[in-house]
Order: sequence, then C-alpha cells, then structure tokens
Amino acid sequence: MTNFSPDRRSARLALGAVAVSVVLWASAFVSIRSAGAAYSPGALALGRLLAGTLVLGLFLLIRREGLPPRAAWPGIAASGVLWFACYMVALNWGEQQVDAGTAAMIVNIGPILMALLASRFLGEALPPRLIAGMAVSFAGAVTVGLSMSGDGHASVLGVALCLVAAATYAAGVVLQKPALRHGSPLQVTFFSCLVGAIACLPFSGQLVSDASHAPASATLNMVYLGVFPTALAFTTWAYALARTSASRMGATTYVVPAMVVLMSWTLLDEVPAALTLVGGAICLAGVAVSRSRPRTRTEPGGRGGELATAPRPDVSEAAGGAGEKVG
Repeated sequence: MTNFSPDRRSARLALGAVAVSVVLWASAFVSIRSAGAAYSPGALALGRLLAGTLVLGLFLLIRREGLPPRAAWPGIAASGVLWFACYMVALNWGEQQVDAGTAAMIVNIGPILMALLASRFLGEALPPRLIAGMAVSFAGAVTVGLSMSGDGHASVLGVALCLVAAATYAAGVVLQKPALRHGSPLQVTFFSCLVGAIACLPFSGQLVSDASHAPASATLNMVYLGVFPTALAFTTWAYALARTSASRMGATTYVVPAMVVLMSWTLLDEVPAALTLVGGAICLAGVAVSRSRPRTRTEPGGRGGELATAPRPDVSEAAGGAGEKVG
C-alpha cells in the first residue's frame, strides 16, 4: 500500500507552524493596546520591525544562510514594503481612529482578498469547502466585531486605514509566496522585515521622541511585538506558506478573533459578551470547514477494504527549494 507519511508529516508541521503564528498574532492585539498608548503608529511599527530584524539577523548568522537567490528579491521587497511596513503603520493608525470591533471586521476582509489574488495571480484553486469555510468565518468575525463595537460610529479615515491594512496584508502574502520557492523561510522573513524597517525609517525621529517619554511597560510591549509576533510568527508563517496555498493560509487566520477574545478574557480580565463568544465559535467552525478534506472512499478492488487516500494537493514535498528547516 502506498505510504503518504512524508506528505502527512509535512502537513502536520505546516499546521503546527501556522498555529504558532495565529496565537502570537492574537497576542499582538493585547500588546499593541498597551504600546499604542505611548507610541505613535509609525514609531511603533519601526520599533517593532527593528527588534524583529535584530533577532532574525542573529538567527540568520547562526545558521549561516546568507543572501537569498536573486529570484527571491522581487517578492521580498514587495512583501517587505506592503506587509511589514504599510500594513503595520495603517493598522496601528486605524485602531486609533475606530474601535477594535470595527477594525477587526474590516481587516478580516484580508483573507478573502488573499484568496482572490492567489486564484488570479498564483493559479490556486478555490475548493467549495474553502469558500464555504471563509464565508462562515467572516460571518463570525462580523459577529465578534459587532459585539465589541462601542457606539457604532467610525471615522472615514479609520475605515480607510483599515481597508488599506487589509489590502496590503493580502497583497503582501500573495507576493511572498513566489519568493519562498527560491529562499528559505528565515531568509525571506529576515530580509522582508529589513526592507520594512528601512521603509519606516522616516519615523525614526518620532520613535526616539516617544521612547524618551514612554513608560517601560510600553517599550517592553513594543520589543515583545518585534521578537515574537514579528520575528517568530512571521517565520513560522513563511514556513507554512511554503508548504500550502496562500488562500488556505488566509482562511486559517480567522482563528485570530477567537484567540483575541480568549486572551483579553484571561490577561485583561475583559469578560466577553455572549455574542462575542458565539462569534468566536463561528470563526473556529469556519476554519475547521475550510481545512477539512473530502472523505476518503473505498477502492472497489482494494484488498480488505483499504482506503484510497490521495496525497494533499496543497502540500509540496520539496516546496520549490524553500524547504530548508527553521529551528
């Protein structure tokens, strides 16, 4: 009987990597709430990216991976500017203009845009289960957003900034995918983070000014954002993205609203409303649907009713040369 264990092991590793990413990205919302009170949007993004670049650079030196191939640089540069720089600044600024619930609803357009862009430019298929799961998860994100919204008023600027964040996030992920065919996840993440930090250098004056007045807790939260939700989470995301489709990865991020609700409940003692819990459960259900597989069927001529299991189409054994292990 054919053994598909390498594919299954690769799929499990990718799932574990993306789980690390979504948990750390969920924790980022809690840290941004603290650091954002003392740091301006651009300064917070630059400080976070500088911390992430230092950590990633250290690991790159330890592993002696060096520069990625020339073919990886267009995707690295594009994702660095769009996802690491523009997305972070726009999201930080947007959350100062609108309530968290409104921001969550708008930013969660990102995975839908990601799936459409991946289908158009990467030729990725959109299976019915993936589309259904994303629709269910988006409904859950809207439910969470409505339950967390305050008076329901949102500035036009804040909505526009959140839309920019969603669009740059989706475009950045899709543009990063081809780069992972040529460079390792660590290489792609480090140099994307470096490009993002360079793009945010105009905010260096604000960073120095804010840091001189910010409490230690806010600065520590900014460093945490750079080390864990940026350096670690973006690397595990790249590792998983190299082994599965961008659209399926985008659907997985709908776990984040449910994780934010649980973390706010645990760490900030913010008791969620019943509607918030329902929305979080809907998000999780949608992710489960999007990642589910059709049932395996029994081969008519199989001995002893063996199951005919096809290899997963979105998992690549070699990942186009991007399969170098991280950590």
